[in-house]
Amino acid sequence: MRLKKFLAGALATAMVAGLVGCGGGSTDTSTTDSSTPSSEAADSDSSSDDASTDDSAATGETKDVTLTVWGPQEDQAPLDGYDDGILKYMCDKFNDEHPEWNITFEYGVCSEGDAKNLVTKDVSTAADVYMFANDQIPELVSAGALAELGGSTVDTLKSEQSETMVESVTYQDGIYGVPFTSNTWFMYYDKSKFDESDVKSLESIMEKDLGDGVANFAFPLDNSWYIAAFYYGAGGTLFGDGTDENGGCTFDDENGVAMTKYLVELAANPKFSNEKDGSSIAKFKDGKLGAYCSGSWDAAAIQEALGDNFAATQIPTVTVNGTEGQLKSFAGSKAIGVNPQCTDPEVAVALAAYLGSEECQQIRFDARGIIPTNNTVAASDAVKSDVVATAQANEIDNASVVQPMLTAMGSYWTPAETMGKELVQGDVTADNAEEKTQAMVKGILGQ
Repeated sequence: MRLKKFLAGALATAMVAGLVGCGGGSTDTSTTDSSTPSSEAADSDSSSDDASTDDSAATGETKDVTLTVWGPQEDQAPLDGYDDGILKYMCDKFNDEHPEWNITFEYGVCSEGDAKNLVTKDVSTAADVYMFANDQIPELVSAGALAELGGSTVDTLKSEQSETMVESVTYQDGIYGVPFTSNTWFMYYDKSKFDESDVKSLESIMEKDLGDGVANFAFPLDNSWYIAAFYYGAGGTLFGDGTDENGGCTFDDENGVAMTKYLVELAANPKFSNEKDGSSIAKFKDGKLGAYCSGSWDAAAIQEALGDNFAATQIPTVTVNGTEGQLKSFAGSKAIGVNPQCTDPEVAVALAAYLGSEECQQIRFDARGIIPTNNTVAASDAVKSDVVATAQANEIDNASVVQPMLTAMGSYWTPAETMGKELVQGDVTADNAEEKTQAMVKGILGQ
């Protein structure tokens, strides 16, 4: 594909100033508050393979460009210092810094989690630049909705972000986005009930007597995004190192079966609470909970509930068959990508790089508390002193695996969820643990 060659080759010049869309958009250039992005059909030539390097800077001319940008509502809502939201502020600043382009921005509302469904409805009318959750990359690429990046954009990404974050946007040896925040979960706890030593292992958490009616540990055991942490903690692997379609799954080996038996006991323990619909936050507020696994999205509510007793850390270890293992969450990112059908790829890629840059990550952290992936911003005193940012960074570095981005991963979710539900319901027992664990893995492998 010509665009891919263009991005990998012709974009060797630094384009780190912003995110621009390349297709057609709605004629309304104001921020939309609808839940669905608005965009009209892209120009019929926008999917042409004959993109050429923009020479407006060399000729001294200003090139008119229209870009459609989709982002979450929160980035487009008024905030202190940002009357029209941070997305518009960042895009306008990018435009100001590039006199060679006169950019008209058209905006649509699309959360990172909704990107796959909305963008692939009609790639030709979708945004030129949009934000997405990294686990959507295989389907976005398959639909021809996400361009592979190259040149200095990739060089800069690799120099400014961690290997884990680069991995999170790497698919079939190509890089398909610019991460702007990590995405995982960790553990919150009430520091009036546990100290830093207590929360290092699940055994020390569970053995403590917190009194009648108090749950020591809450966990969404029937959520397949979470339950894998235990099987990783038992030394299990999923699709080899997570990149091998034929790598199988070892969650049903001897240690995996032992972990299922461990979870049978955990689920039945009166000190354990299976998290449901945010009930753990209420328990924190009432002093009825010691620790709870969730992500940064719950930080504000939990901090309000716990007040001065608010604390967060990476998830604990667990001991099975006499061996201590680190529980490991799935790690991913939210990233900025470019539509391959965009009319002005050089502008779009430059904008995408800018929206994921140090400057914009600093803006997101200051304005919305979005945890940065840029090494410089992450190393700042403000971020390092932030309890949630530190917990998430430690989780990514010490207690996570990059969520596999494989087509085969689509078969993982339902069997893992079923296992969690059956554990909570008491349908899994020590006697049938091996059978149930083997059934889960057969389902994961589509057997």
